[in-house]
Amino acid sequence: QVQLVESGGGLVQAGGSLRLSCAASGSIFSGNVMGWYRQAPGKQREWVGDISSSGTTNYLDSVKGRFTISRDNGKNMVYLQMNSLKPEDTALYYCNVPHLQRRFARYAWGQGTQVTVSS
Repeated sequence: QVQLVESGGGLVQAGGSLRLSCAASGSIFSGNVMGWYRQAPGKQREWVGDISSSGTTNYLDSVKGRFTISRDNGKNMVYLQMNSLKPEDTALYYCNVPHLQRRFARYAWGQGTQVTVSS
């Protein structure tokens, strides 16, 4: 069964930290680049960053130095450590396999996990 389940979101003050988790079914996870996306109210979903199966990471410029993506290949898990959070990071966060230069994702979206950063 193809499945993506995000968790770990919450309400945090600006400057705080959160760690998001994504559990992916093996058919999605194995050998694939895994990415994080987010969608803020009234805005289009955007790519945040991704990690290859060997651990190479890429990030959206606005989160570089604050966000870190990691993965556990043995558990089919990918993580997003978010530090120095800003109100503009408020969004629903999703994981997926990036597609077409990261503009889209390959699989159906999960339910996402809400991150709210208060000022």
